[in-house]
Amino acid sequence: MPSDDTSAPTSPSTPTPATGYRALLRNREFTGLYVSLTLTVAASTLSGFALGTLVDERTGSPLLTAVSMYGATFATVLGALTLMSVADGRRPRRTLVTLQCVSLAGVAAQAVPGLPLAARFGLLLVLGFFQSLGAGARMGLLAEVVPASTYVLARSLMNITSGGTAVLGFTVGAVLLRHLSPHEVFAVAAVLTGLGLVAVTTTVREHSTRRPADPGRPAPRPGLRRTWTTNVELFSHPGRRALLLNLWVPNGLIVGCEALFLSYDPEHAGVLLAASSAGMLLGDLTVGRLLTADRRRRCAFALRLLLAVPYLLLAAHPPTTVAAAAVFVAGAGFAATLPLQEQLLALTPDPVRGQVQGVESAGRMTWQGIGAALAGGVALYLGPGPTITALAALSVTVTVLSRPFVARAR
Repeated sequence: MPSDDTSAPTSPSTPTPATGYRALLRNREFTGLYVSLTLTVAASTLSGFALGTLVDERTGSPLLTAVSMYGATFATVLGALTLMSVADGRRPRRTLVTLQCVSLAGVAAQAVPGLPLAARFGLLLVLGFFQSLGAGARMGLLAEVVPASTYVLARSLMNITSGGTAVLGFTVGAVLLRHLSPHEVFAVAAVLTGLGLVAVTTTVREHSTRRPADPGRPAPRPGLRRTWTTNVELFSHPGRRALLLNLWVPNGLIVGCEALFLSYDPEHAGVLLAASSAGMLLGDLTVGRLLTADRRRRCAFALRLLLAVPYLLLAAHPPTTVAAAAVFVAGAGFAATLPLQEQLLALTPDPVRGQVQGVESAGRMTWQGIGAALAGGVALYLGPGPTITALAALSVTVTVLSRPFVARAR
């Protein structure tokens, strides 16, 4: 019986590199990308928190406040649909540096006092657009600077750090806003963005080794046409389409469940969110660091089920300790993205690695926003508990029905 997932193959003539997070961090280029990502996530979290606080103070609107904090995720899909092909240009390092400079300018502009809210929301969308392109360029470079055998380990470390940085960023943001104005917090975010830019420019070298599929023809220029052509090819492949479906939809539906914690249990919503984050970090650590590629393949389907099944318990409104334990276990299921991303990389031609990974990241973030919006809309009619159960059941259904297609994605 074929397994659900497969890892990127390594050449038998290539010696097996040392594995482990320490070995990865000894790779100077990976360390630069890793530090840059960490600082970028920290800056994005702080700026989102500062903007949400500023919008809440000026408008008092929960809707506008929520949009200001998470609206950038919807702009990421615009990058995936238009210019994501720039991630696979001849000079990916220069592309990433340029996009980091644009992000720095945007965050710095948010620090200007007296800027109208309309302009701030416009900057938010622009930043989301360029950040999606930056994510594609960064992941494309990652596939170049680490061996295929350690790609999942690298993604695991980045996922763990990004999740922890986001949680810490909200905590630090709350502390900073007690002593600083939102504009000053924006300035702190701009400094972090600038440091991330320095990390890339001083550690990552240019990688221009990618070649077109046909060596006899020049590589097409990045742009709208190339982006659309690659996206059409991406979604016309049944295996890649099944992988993207599993990377986006079940994940987004469970994020929708998390978005209802405050309505489900206002007094203990923080406990449930913390439990989910802790489970996610533990899952990424275990799957990325401790499991072999073969074990990841075998566990992939079970992890996708684990992501949703524990949420079915919340229909009975169990005690907080039981609910937190269920959410913690479910959080570990988010690690299913690692073997799926590994298989997607194995099915992706080298010349379009950056764009495909950028599309995957943008689509996953967009579906998280869709899941939250869907959960909020349904909860108006069914209530938070039944809605959480319905979304979890739908996530399980998508996972089960798509399993044969994922199995054939090899």
